[in-house]
Amino acid sequence: MRTHNDFLQVIPMIRFFRSALLRAVSVLAFATPALANVDIQHWTAANGARVYFVESHVLPILDVQVDFDAGSARDPEGRSGLAGMTHGLLDSGAGGLDEDALAEKLSDLGARLSGSADNDRAGLSLRTLASAREREGALALMRTVLTAPEFPAAVLEREKARAIASLREADTKPDQIGAKRFAKALYGDHPYGRSATVESIAAITCDDVLAHYRRHYVASRAVVSIVGDVTREQAEAIALQLTGDLPAGEPLPPIADVTMPKAATERVAHPANQSHIFVGQPVTRRGDPDFFPLQVGNYILGGGGFVSRLTKEVREKRGYAYSVYSYFSPQRQPGPFQIGLQTQRAQAADALKVVDETLASFIAKGPTADELKAAKRNLVDGFSLRLDSNRKLLDSLATIGFYGLPLDWLSKFQERVEAVTAAQVKEAFQRRLSADHMVRVIVAGD
Repeated sequence: MRTHNDFLQVIPMIRFFRSALLRAVSVLAFATPALANVDIQHWTAANGARVYFVESHVLPILDVQVDFDAGSARDPEGRSGLAGMTHGLLDSGAGGLDEDALAEKLSDLGARLSGSADNDRAGLSLRTLASAREREGALALMRTVLTAPEFPAAVLEREKARAIASLREADTKPDQIGAKRFAKALYGDHPYGRSATVESIAAITCDDVLAHYRRHYVASRAVVSIVGDVTREQAEAIALQLTGDLPAGEPLPPIADVTMPKAATERVAHPANQSHIFVGQPVTRRGDPDFFPLQVGNYILGGGGFVSRLTKEVREKRGYAYSVYSYFSPQRQPGPFQIGLQTQRAQAADALKVVDETLASFIAKGPTADELKAAKRNLVDGFSLRLDSNRKLLDSLATIGFYGLPLDWLSKFQERVEAVTAAQVKEAFQRRLSADHMVRVIVAGD
């Protein structure tokens, strides 16, 4: 999905905001604490679309996102990259408008249409002024792109050429080589382990794109997230406006279960001066009951930047790397736990040994009382920054909706972090991470 000219889009917004600016600033001064108690309204539309709505009149802005079960895990065998290609072509022509005409109309309204696609989902998001003319015009364009894309053959060939050129460049870069090999090492032939290749992109046809769109962009699997300056009645109408012309759709088979990998170390030859090291295994699904202990523990292990154990051991004490990190990435199927760093190739073995020892120690002993207290305080205090704009709130709302998380997930986040104990962190790490399944990929290692 291409991003349209930001400067042109923002001019109408600036004019509109002049009269509302003082009111908005005064309200914002008191808005952030209230975000801890986000009131999420949820219903299922008559066509089966699931709708999640947060009413907010702080700013005259409307943010909308529509997601579908249309991520890369749905790519057919031999067509890796199809989901991303289909998603990227939605605004290349729709409803008799070519891509330039669509971009111009959005610019005239001061609206921004964008989107994203990952393993699990693909969708479009819209930001527009909430005033009637701008809102109605922008929503009509979003509806056109969602329900009447044309997928011009010439644009498909252009985008395939761009994707192939990008892939060929990526296949020379150690970090991107490592990321692909790491995903393959974790997931094997599971859809999460597949990556687009020059061959798979070249094989995509207009019929493939149209078939993917028709099968996956359907009302019964649409998740509509709405945040902003509209009423519940208006939100109900918006959800139906955007999805009402989509077909109901047929049930999809579930994504295959992940098979845990066997512990292994893979070395990839590359002439780079620095080794790129990836360590991890599949761990968590969305909604995992261990989510909060794992997140608190990961902050201590490698997610907390300069205060993390990995940074202290790898960077500060030994100078092996400028940066070292760890994270959990929950998905519909178990997403990865990953540790990553770059280091001089002559010291890669030593750096990896320190990583292994630091991880093993944390799993065996868990956090100290001081580490736990500091981690919880940082996560609780930083939580408001994750919700300090409609756009960020929309991202969280869309995740809650797509993965079916509890409606109080945001409201209870800080409380659930505070409730985590050192014993829970230790038990969760011991339960979920195993040396028997830990995979290592080293690009440019001796």
